[in-house]
This record gives sequence, structure tokens and C-alpha cells, in this order.
Amino acid sequence: MDPASAKFIGAGLAAIGTGAAAIGVGNLFGQFLQGALRNPSAADGQFGRLIFGFAVTEALGIFALLIAFLLMFAL
Repeated sequence: MDPASAKFIGAGLAAIGTGAAAIGVGNLFGQFLQGALRNPSAADGQFGRLIFGFAVTEALGIFALLIAFLLMFAL
């Protein structure tokens, strides 16, 4: 296998993490909305945890994208 093609295959595999982060964010907000509709009085107390989970999930997606870019352009 050509090293250049292996580099692009590795970058494509690393970019899968970006899509997984999008699924994770959708799951986070969907579950929060479901819980907030069941118990509206507890929604304000959980909002900080929602934002923290969103930030961590997006950070992992950005790290996966960074690895994909590094594989494509730096190596």
C-alpha cells in the first residue's frame, strides 16, 4: 500500500470521531429535553451539567478533527 493512501485512510478513520461527537451532542440535548419535560422544576439544576457535557463532547470531536488534519497535512 502506498504511504500516501494509508495517510488518507487514517485521516478518514480519525474523522469518524467528529461524527460520533455530533451524535453524542444530539443525544445529550435530547435526553435533557426529555427529562426537563418530565420534571420541569429540576431542569434548572441540571443545566450546568448539560453545558459541561456539551463542552466535553465537542472537545473530543475537535480533537478527532485535529488528528485527521494532522494526518492529512502535517505528516
